[in-house]
Amino acid sequence: MSFFEEKNPEMDRYLENHASSEPEILKKLRRETFQKTTQPHMISGYQQGRLLTIISKMLNPKNVLEIGTFTGYATLCLAEGLSSGGKITTLDVNEDLAYLPRKYFSESKFSNQIDFKIQDAKEFLRNTDEVFDLIFIDADKENYAEYFRLIKPKTKSGSVILFDNVLWYGKVLEENPKQRSTQVIKELNDLAAKDEDFENLILPLRDGVNFLRRK
Repeated sequence: MSFFEEKNPEMDRYLENHASSEPEILKKLRRETFQKTTQPHMISGYQQGRLLTIISKMLNPKNVLEIGTFTGYATLCLAEGLSSGGKITTLDVNEDLAYLPRKYFSESKFSNQIDFKIQDAKEFLRNTDEVFDLIFIDADKENYAEYFRLIKPKTKSGSVILFDNVLWYGKVLEENPKQRSTQVIKELNDLAAKDEDFENLILPLRDGVNFLRRK
């Protein structure tokens, strides 16, 4: 959920009304996510989805990695910018919900470019020798710092990494957080800001997106 969506819904509607429209398949997926899942707020949503699409179209990536598929909304947004012959690998561990992204992936024009895996992301990263142009992470927050360490060797100059929920509903301002997820998100933000191989900026969109580019 975005800051404006919770605190100022009128502003949130204004932001959506002044952004590019989403494809029809994403409207259907968003609607079904709210109808059939218990935590629909986990979806990337309209505004963030348009950001992912614009970034992907700017990079025109050949190889994209997504950690945390959920219902596949962000996957389809990222796929919009894939180069001809490019692919997106998207990872999740929730087999019970997998029917929903599989349904929409098969209906999309990117069906042949999406590789959906039910697999632990740390295991995947430790065993792959692929290098990625664009990476989006929106999964278990307690592994964010470890994901960063594992992902770095899988990037090259110009690669972009996006971490979602890095403001964690403002909890990152807590000096001594007790919640493990808050501790790790703060660690990730510190790692990103201090790593001289990257330039980064936290975008205050929805719950915060840490935007990193490999130098």
